[in-house]
Parts: sequence; structure tokens; C-alpha cells
Amino acid sequence: MNITYKSIKKLGAALGIACLVSISSCSEEEYLQQIPPTQLSYSDIFSTPARIEGLVNGIYASLKGSNFYGGRLLLFLDVRGEDFINTTANSFTGYDAWAHSYNSSSADILNVWSTGYTTINRANFVIEGLAANPGVVDETTAAGYVAEAKFLRALSYFTLVTIFARPYAENDGASPGLPLRLQAETTSENNNLARSTVAQVYSQILQDLDDAEANLPDEYASALLNTTRAHRNTAIALKTRVYLNQGNWNAVIAEARKIVPQTAAPFSATTGVAHALQSDIVETLTNNFTTAESIFSMPFTNLDNLSGQSALGYLYNGNSEYFLNPAGILGSAQWAEGDDRWGLLRFNATNGRYYLSKYGRDAPFLRYIPVIRYAEVLLNYAEAAAETGDFVLARGLLEAVHHRSDPDYVFPVSATATRGALVASIETERRIELLGEGFRSNDLLRRLYTIPEKVGPSFSASAVPPAAENYIWPMSNDEILTNNLISD
Repeated sequence: MNITYKSIKKLGAALGIACLVSISSCSEEEYLQQIPPTQLSYSDIFSTPARIEGLVNGIYASLKGSNFYGGRLLLFLDVRGEDFINTTANSFTGYDAWAHSYNSSSADILNVWSTGYTTINRANFVIEGLAANPGVVDETTAAGYVAEAKFLRALSYFTLVTIFARPYAENDGASPGLPLRLQAETTSENNNLARSTVAQVYSQILQDLDDAEANLPDEYASALLNTTRAHRNTAIALKTRVYLNQGNWNAVIAEARKIVPQTAAPFSATTGVAHALQSDIVETLTNNFTTAESIFSMPFTNLDNLSGQSALGYLYNGNSEYFLNPAGILGSAQWAEGDDRWGLLRFNATNGRYYLSKYGRDAPFLRYIPVIRYAEVLLNYAEAAAETGDFVLARGLLEAVHHRSDPDYVFPVSATATRGALVASIETERRIELLGEGFRSNDLLRRLYTIPEKVGPSFSASAVPPAAENYIWPMSNDEILTNNLISD
């Protein structure tokens, strides 16, 4: 059997299976820049350590695609919320996400679904191939590669299930979820697969992350690899996010304690990579991308970056297609003028608008895109602590994140005195700290909040209550057409 670069129709996605393969090993700066051969015999794919390493790198490359964690997806997820105003009504740059007007045939829907399942299939390919070809790499290396594949599969499934399926909190995950594909596909033979429930998808995600935690390395030989490849703490950090989505507060706390063992500031990880908040948030996000705060990021170089309508820096800032909504987080009293995070915005004196400058303004766009940061883990932990009644710890975690950027700010007593007030303050802090990093849509949906309306000078978007059909995205039409067991 030969695997070529001709795409096949699978899961509604064009999966170029042989694009999984790269035969060159990589330096740290090059490992996401694999150049595939024209054709490779299936029996040869796992024949050398270099080829296996290339396959693993190919999963990361897919995750970093322009329609997934390398670019536009994060914008789609943030502009669904209330903190940005659209100025162009351009369907190529996320207007349909902003306006909640997607249909199953929308290009963004097709592309996100396709890229997510391509990443999953590449992970499945590595997991199966290593099991079928023992001894090519040593057992520890093979176990590490499988663990990386499982982490990336878990992240991809979590992303898709929180976009395309009803929120877990609605009925403890009893709603239809996604086709749960756990075997590598090289043909369209197994297209037909019924949807698993949301709970079943979450169960698989958590199983993958537990397996990944057990076999990922504690750390790598450099800060670059600790930032751009999954290690043990990466899996733990993602578990805090997944459990937060389930409202499983005790599990969030149990996972967070592994990498946030202290009960008072300063908080830092004491096993594996020594994660900790950095003193300068602007430097951390705009220049020094491989600090101990960066748990997992998408890297870019002069030879490997996105441009134009795929680049977040261009969409938010270079082309000024989205400005900060004055009625959104920009107007929050919790985000005071002395806060360093104002340094991640650009003010246009001509029109009086603020634009997100976190990802730069001019090409080439080389700033890393953060996927998981230590600040998020602290806020996940804070929310779970508040929900379980540990207000002292929750306030300490919240203040650690906020005071890093604004040490003079004092939270009003009313903002932290009760569970509801403290959770609301933590939610506001997430909107400030994680602005533009793809969290807002899920933070609304996981608590079944109405997506607020947005009113701009040219375009407006109505509020979307949880019962509305467009509260979640429609399933890809490609999947509907090629999977006879699916139901939309």
C-alpha cells in the first residue's frame, strides 16, 4: 500500500494522510517546518527514528494550522463574546463568528472541523504506528511520542466539543457530541460513525490526558522545547481547563495543586518545568516567549509564520478589523489605567478606538500564540477554590494574577466577600488577562450564560441565549454528507 499526498474525503475533512510523514529530524527552531516527500511506502513510514519524529512533528504542525491554534480560530472564539466590535462585515475574517450567523457550509465551519480532525487523525496514526512497529525507537522515546500524540488529540477534541456540541453543564454531558474517532484512517471506508455523547468525548479527553501525564517527560533540554512541546505539566494544566468546563471543582483543585502547591503567593511549580508568573506581562507576551509562564505556545519564525487574513496580528491590529468594545471589558473598573496590560493595546487618536496589539501589527507576525499559560491555571484554580468555599486561597490566586500587572489595585470588599462576587471578579480577570487568546466563547458557554449583544457604529449582533440554535456552531456539512450515521 502506498500513501500519497492526494487528499481523501474523511470526516468531512481533506486529510492528506501522507502529509503526516516527514523524513528529516529537526533542530528546535525547525521542528514544525517539515518538508514531506512526494510518496512513501506505508511499510516504510515507521522504519527510522527520523521518520517517526517527523510524524510527531506533523501533529504539532496541523494543530498550528491557520484555521486552528496558529491563527483564526482564536479570533473566532473571542469575537463571539462582547469585548470586540467588528468594522468590516467581512466573512473571510470572522464576521460570521462575531454575528452568530454561521451555517453548516460556511468556510470557517468546514475549515475548523477539517483541521481539528486532521490533527486527531495524525495523532491516531502515530499511536497505532508506534504500537505496530516496536523497537525502531527505544521504549521511553516511543512512550513519550504516544503521550504527545494523546495530549494533542485531547486538546483537539476538547476544542471541537466545546464549539460544535452543547455545553457539558447543560445536562452533565448527555447531549450528542462528536464522532469519536480513535483509529487512524487512510481511506474513507470508516466514514460512517455515530456521534458519542458530550460526556463520552470528555471521558476520552481526560483518559488521554491522564495517559499523557504518566508518560510525558518532566521537561526538555531547553526553554524553547518546554514551551512548544507537551511535557508533564502541560497535560496537567490542560486537565484543569477540562475539569473547569465540567464544573468538577474538586478535580480542578486536585490537578492544580500538582503545579501550584503553595497556598499563598508567590505561586510556582516545584516539579517538572518551574512555571511561574513573570513580572512583565508585556515582555512575556510580545518578546520573551519561552519564559516559565508559557506552558504551551505556537511558535513562529521568519521561515514559518502566517500572514494576511490568517494572522491574528493583522486581523486585530494591522487591518484594524476589530476594536475593543467600550461597553465591554475595556470599561471595567477592575482594569484600571495603571494596569500594565493596557500596554497590550494600541490607541488610535484619530478615531478614539483601542485595538489589541498583543500579536503585533506589522508583518512578519512572529509573536508566539499562547495556548496555555500559568496565569490561566491560577485563574482556573481560583475559580474552583471560590466555588468550594476557600475564599482566602481564591483571593490570593486572583490577586497574584492581577497584582503582577497592577500592584496598586485594591479589590473592593464587595468584589470578593461572597462566592458569587468572587467568581464574578475572577471571570472579569479572565477577560482582562486572557483577552484575545481564544477563551471568551467557552467561558460564556460553560456556565450557560447568554452571549451578550454587541452594538457598533456600523454593525450590531443580537444576544444569543443558551436555548438558541446558534449558541453553538453547526456541524460541518462535509461531515453530514459523508457520514451516514450522523444526525445534525
